[in-house]
This record gives sequence, structure tokens and C-alpha cells, in this order.
Amino acid sequence: MSPGPDHRFLTSPHRTFLGLSLPVLLSLTAEPLTGLVDTAFVARLGDAALAGLGVSTALLAGTFWVFNFLSIGTQTEVAASLGRDERDGLARAAGTAVTISVAIGTVVALLLYPALPFLTGLFGAKGAVSTTATTYLEIRLVGAPAILASHAVYGAFRGLQDMRTPLAIAVGANATNIALDALLIHGTGPIPAFGIAGAAWASTISHILAAAAGVELFRRRNGIRAPRALRDALRLFTIGRDLFVRTGVLLLFMMYSTRVANLISVDAGATHQAVRTVWIFTAFLLDAYASTAQSLVGFFLGQSAYDTARRVARLACGWGFATGIAVALLMWATTDMVSQALVGSPATPMFRFAWLIAAAAQPINAISFVTDGIHWGTGDYRYLRNAMLLASGGGIAALVAVEHAAAPSLAQVWTVIAAWIAVRAAFGLGRIWPRVSGPLAAGSRRGEQSVARAG
Repeated sequence: MSPGPDHRFLTSPHRTFLGLSLPVLLSLTAEPLTGLVDTAFVARLGDAALAGLGVSTALLAGTFWVFNFLSIGTQTEVAASLGRDERDGLARAAGTAVTISVAIGTVVALLLYPALPFLTGLFGAKGAVSTTATTYLEIRLVGAPAILASHAVYGAFRGLQDMRTPLAIAVGANATNIALDALLIHGTGPIPAFGIAGAAWASTISHILAAAAGVELFRRRNGIRAPRALRDALRLFTIGRDLFVRTGVLLLFMMYSTRVANLISVDAGATHQAVRTVWIFTAFLLDAYASTAQSLVGFFLGQSAYDTARRVARLACGWGFATGIAVALLMWATTDMVSQALVGSPATPMFRFAWLIAAAAQPINAISFVTDGIHWGTGDYRYLRNAMLLASGGGIAALVAVEHAAAPSLAQVWTVIAAWIAVRAAFGLGRIWPRVSGPLAAGSRRGEQSVARAG
């Protein structure tokens, strides 16, 4: 999309917003679906291999998620540069992100490698499970720089409002992963069976190919410039500081809610995981809206088109809220079917309470996700950090009360989670409605500074 008054959002806002969101949704769901295929292949190796894969993926997901600023920050900077029609700026933003991603990925791999047996032990892995997990992780860490670099370049493409290229790369990489799983895990013809190591190499090779393809495609179309000394790197690390804290606090809250559920009973822990898994899956749709809102808001703020940026914010919140209602109704209608599929009959009453609370929270959950994307687009990272600190601090205090209650229940845990979501949504809306403030306020000093930082 080109900058200027002919941007198609101005004439077809709903069609443009949904047209950009759909490829993001598909690319976000590609990797989890591939994870299911990986699990199916590895399950044939036995329980120890499957448990080791579970420990490994949990550790990798937590490790790489805290570096999501590489994607988020890059997307906003590229979107703002595109809005100002500064091609050199967006090329430099992409080059800086890729360079820092490779550096961070290398450091992370070197630091984690000698600590892998200890780290897998923290997840409860022992004996054959620990050995399997360590073997898998040793190989996956080879691709750590590529994983972070691919996330950064995906953010750069989305900043250009090019949502299809990341989708094409993700689909190709995941198809490669599945094909290599079939060849390497159990072997075929002259290719020996590598077992869990084959699964690790399949993922590692596919991530390396995805990163190489993404960087090369971006270079050919837009150019990639090296960072200017420390200035570009420091700006991204400043973004990273706020988002790192925010993500870390979010993870702490979610892990503690899981701990409290497990302490209630084994059935409560299993039921909590079932509800949480579906809740996370629904978040992919909301993340797609957030990513689209981020790119459009960043683009229009880059043009100092504050009215249009606020229009994006209103439209994104509207679609998010409407989708949240639709998801809530779908969850309510499928309560019995999902209960039969995911939990045993003794846990059914417990499941119903938690499930219906999670369903009722979906419209508010949508607002919290979508407003995150809007404020990422404005570069208001500190505000989001502080909002998460306040919401999660109160949420953890409430979970402590549940843990030490006379008769704790899973419904209480999900009530706390719903309240945590509501607080986040309230902070998200606080900059948008009923009165716009912060970077979205037209001509505000804060808004002008935010746009300048994004460049």
C-alpha cells in the first residue's frame, strides 16, 4: 500500500481492515497446527519422547515470547516510516531489527545450552524425559537466531501492511517442517530414523529457511540498511525494556493462575488447562485484529493524520467487540460438546463454571487485545507496561487470596482472570474513550513525540 490520501482504508475501511486481518490470522494459526502434527509424529516414539517434547516447547515458547518487542517495535517503526514515505527509515528499521535478533538469538543459545538439564528439571523432567528434552533443545537452539530474525522480518512486512508475504513464508516453512518430520523422525528408504532429534532438526531447518526467505524478500523489495551505530539499536532496546517487563509480568500471572488451579485438585488443574487452551486459541483471531490496527494506526500517525488513526481505533474496537460476542455465544452453545471432548464426567460441573466465565469475558477480552494493538501502533509502550503491572499485581494478589481461601474453586480462579482481563481492557480504552488522550490526541506534544520516536 502506498502512503497518501488515496489509501483504501479511507474509502473501504471495513473491507480493508478485515482484508488485512485474515492473512495475519492464518499465519498465526499455521504454527500451532504444525505443532499438532509434530506431536502426532513424536507420539509414536513413546511417552518419554512426547513428554520431552512438551517440556521443550513450553521452555522455548516462554523464552522467545519475551522477545516479542523485536516484532512489535519493528512493525510500528516501519509503519510510521511508510506513513512519512521515508524508505530509508523503514529499510534501516528492518536492518536494525534483524541484526539485533541474530545477536540476541546467539546470546540466548549460548547461555541456555549449558543450563538445559537444569532447566528441564525445573519443568519436572527426569530420567528419559529430561534426556529427550535436552537432546531436542540442543538442536533447536541452533535455530534461535533464525527464529527471532523471522519474527522481526514478519513485523517489518506487516508494518508495510503486507500481510500476505509473512503468511506465504509461514505456510512454506510449516509445510517444510511437516515434510522433514516424515523423513527424519521415523526414517524412510536410505534416510535413518533420528527420533526426537529428527523432529528438532525439522523445526530448526524450517525456521532457518523462513528467516532467510523473509530477509531476502524484504531486501529485494524495500532494501535493508545496517543500524546507525548505537542510536537505532538503543531505540529498539528501549521499546524492548518496556515490552519485556510487560510480557514477563503477563507470564507470571498466567503461570501463577495455573499453579493455583493445580493446587486445588488434579481435576481442577486438568480442567483449567482445557479451558485455558481454548481461550488461547481464540486469542489468535483477536491478535490478528491487533496487528492490523497497529499497522494502520502507525501508518496514519506517521502522516500526522490523527483523525484517521482514531477512526482506525474505533473500527478495530467495534470489530473486536462484535467478534468477542460471537465467540462468547459459540462457546456457550458448545459447552456440553467441549466438556465431553476435553474433561471427564467427574469434572463436568467444575468445567461448566470456568468455561462459562471464560465465555462471558470474551467481548472484554477482545477489547484488551485490540487496544494493545492500537497502543503498539502509537508507540505507547510505557503506558501498556504500567497498565499490565497494575492489572497483574492486583490479579496476583487476588489469586493469593483464592489459594489461601477455606474452599478455593476453579470458578474463583477464572473470576480473577476475567477481572484481570477487564482491568486491562479499561486501561486500553482509557486512552481512546470517552475522551482521547496520549499519542492519539491530535497535535498533542505527547503524540508528536511518539510519532518522532517511531521514526
